[in-house]
This record gives sequence, C-alpha cells and structure tokens, in this order.
Amino acid sequence: MKGSPWLYFLSQKLLELIVAFVVLVAITFLIVLLIPGDPARVIAGPDASQEHIEFTRQRLDLDLPVWQQFWNYLSGIFTGDLGQSFRTNEEVWNIVAIRLPFTVTIALGAIVVAFIGAIILGMTVAGLTRGNRNRWLDVTFSWASATLQAFPTYVYGAILVAIFAVALGWLPAGGASNVQSYILPIAALSFGAVFSVARIVRRETANVLEMDYMRTARGWRISRLKQYVKYALPNLMASTLTLSGLIFANMIGGAVVIESVFAWPGLGNGVVGAILDRDYPVIRGIILTIGVFAIMTNTMIDIVLAAFDPRTLTAGKAFS
Repeated sequence: MKGSPWLYFLSQKLLELIVAFVVLVAITFLIVLLIPGDPARVIAGPDASQEHIEFTRQRLDLDLPVWQQFWNYLSGIFTGDLGQSFRTNEEVWNIVAIRLPFTVTIALGAIVVAFIGAIILGMTVAGLTRGNRNRWLDVTFSWASATLQAFPTYVYGAILVAIFAVALGWLPAGGASNVQSYILPIAALSFGAVFSVARIVRRETANVLEMDYMRTARGWRISRLKQYVKYALPNLMASTLTLSGLIFANMIGGAVVIESVFAWPGLGNGVVGAILDRDYPVIRGIILTIGVFAIMTNTMIDIVLAAFDPRTLTAGKAFS
C-alpha cells in the first residue's frame, strides 16, 4: 500500500482518540451513579419534605430513565452544553473554563520540570558510572530513585509545605495569589516523576554511550558536553519518550490530588467539592475535561516521539 507515513500515523491516532473519547464519555456518565447518596435530597436540604425532594428530583431530571439521562448527556456534549450545576445553577462550561487554566499550568509545568530534571539527572549519573566506574553511585542512585518515586504526590506536597511554607516562610502554603504560589504545587507534582523518568534515562544513556559512534566521538576528543547534547541525547529521546509517556499522562491525575493539598483553585479541588454536593453535571464535566486533557497529552507525546524517530510512523504497517 502506498501513502504518506504521516497520514497513516495521524489517521491511526485519530481512530485511537475517537475510541478513547467514547470510552471516556461512558465512564464519566456511569461513574457518578456509583456515588452513594441521593442528589435530590442533598440539594433540597436535610429538612426538606418528601414532596420538595420529589420536586427537586424532577427539576434536575433525575426522575428520567438512565438511558434518557445518558442521551441528554451525550447530546449536550456534541452541542456544547454540559448542563448546569445542581447547586449553583451556573453553566458547567463556565466552571470548567475558570478552573482549567490553573490545572493545566501546574500539570504542564510539572511535566516540563520532570522531563528536564530527569534528562539532566539520568544522563549525569550514566556518564559518571560509565564502564562500571563509581559503582557506589550507581547503587545509591538506583536505591534512592526507586524509593523516592514510590511516595505519593500528596506526601511530597505536605513535606514541601512544612519546610518552605511553615518552617522557612519562603513560599505560600496554598492558594494561587501570585507567581510564587505555583512553585510548591509544581515541585510536589514533579518530584517523584523526576526519579521515575531519570531511571529510564540513565539506562538508555548507558546503552547509547556504548555505541560505536559514541566511542568514535570520544576518540576524536569531542567535548563531553557536545557528546551528550549533540550525539547521545537525540538517540535516547525516542525510547525515553516511549517509556515515559504513561508517567507524564498520569501526572495530570496527580495534579487533581495535589490541588487539595495546596487549596489550588483548579479542576481537582472543584471535583472534590462537587462529589460532596452530589453535583452530577459538574463532576461529569470536570472528569471529562481532565480525561480529554490526559488523552491529548499522551497523543502529543506520541507525535513528538514520531518526530524524533520516524520509524514509529509505520510501526505495524508496511508501505510499498
């Protein structure tokens, strides 16, 4: 079959996006039905009469069959209407639009910090331990990185707040009042990911450093910085991105958790409040937005990977 490798690649990604979106829509609808409690009773109030509760249920369309509720939800997605908040009657899109920039900022900021930090750390350790040198450093790094990557993000958040906000008073403990407020959430979210990805980078760098072209570069007395940046880095990017893609995508979910630690006014904090209020439209709207963002982030990583390694464009497909 003849055709453009990029056209085939992008068509495959589009198909994957469609399937993932369909699954995401189904999950976001069904997941709220698993939340215990009656939304109508919560919205009506603890002292409401049974008649008022039934009126509230009808007003919120909770008396409709599940299939009809799903159809209304699906129709709203494709017409750009995610409904109104049960609690405030505010449009869900408005709630998402206000909170989304805060979540996106710390999630993307943490991904960039984690990626750059992991590249520097992993390549440095690989260079210092090349040829079984500094064996103690290799063992220490493996042990320390395996330990530090295992801690949940909220643990790092609590530690950072205790040190830099409470003990030292250098940074705010929560909120998003100024630029400094972004430092601790991004640091907490990226800390574990740095060590997870650094382990991958160290292993891939060690393999690359033993390649013939790297031996030739060392034989020509090319500066070490140039060896690593110009020759080693491009050749380890493909495998690093492939293995790290899920880690970066999972950081978006971590952002939802870390927002509660720092009272961050993003989607994560919003969905926690919506769950407590049994506010179905807000829960669905926020989870749908987070899911789409995660899917798109993973897709962008695949596209960047394809740009670094064109062989992935035709993986599983032969062009003639």
